[in-house]
Amino acid sequence: MTGKGDRQTLVFVHGFLGGSEQWQSEIAAFSDRFDVVAPDLPGFAGAADRTAPDTIGGFAEAVLADLDRRGVERFVLLGHSMGGMIAQEIAARAPERVERLVLYGTGPLGRMPERFEPLEQSLDRLSRDGMEATVGRIAATWLLHGEADPAFPLLCEIGTRASVAAAQAALLAMAAWDGRDALSRLTMPTLIIWGDHDRSYRWPQVESLWTGLPDAALAVVPGAAHAVHLEKPRLFQALLDDYLAA
Repeated sequence: MTGKGDRQTLVFVHGFLGGSEQWQSEIAAFSDRFDVVAPDLPGFAGAADRTAPDTIGGFAEAVLADLDRRGVERFVLLGHSMGGMIAQEIAARAPERVERLVLYGTGPLGRMPERFEPLEQSLDRLSRDGMEATVGRIAATWLLHGEADPAFPLLCEIGTRASVAAAQAALLAMAAWDGRDALSRLTMPTLIIWGDHDRSYRWPQVESLWTGLPDAALAVVPGAAHAVHLEKPRLFQALLDDYLAA
């Protein structure tokens, strides 16, 4: 099935140290028109008791298996950050199931050029500093106003529910992943959303998506960083709503 009756299914895939609870505003905004699915990735948030894969492909298979259990065959897919890598992998593995694609605050290369810090440094500091300190430090980079942003406590609460092993596995998964060769095969309509102060995925990553995908539109959100849906939720939802209604 696609969804209940004639309704489409809209799938939200969170990123590193994220969880389904970060999508509560979007779930409320779109549940009147879509069957909304927002899974917790293995090892994170509500699925912290599950073993996290150490490849992006493994995460993609976990999401597809979750959708299979729900009886969802075709869907609109949105992936944020690492979840955007997972979404690209899902679209490459099962293109016939993805009706539309939204790649948000992400890129086609897991070893992110000019990230606020190299992935190896994140791994090292996770081992030295522990989960709580790591989550707080990294979550602050996702928001234009850092710890002063009202969304910061939510991101920290969700992030600290992940296991250390899951965080380590996810960092290794990102470091080993490269989706650039698959871009030309992702022919479904795609919307790219990017905050112009994103410190994780810089403009060259976003430009690679925009120029490498056959059917891509780009929305650049000014005055926002990596968590546009939390920093500017009404604008984020308006962009998404306009795209899905087209």
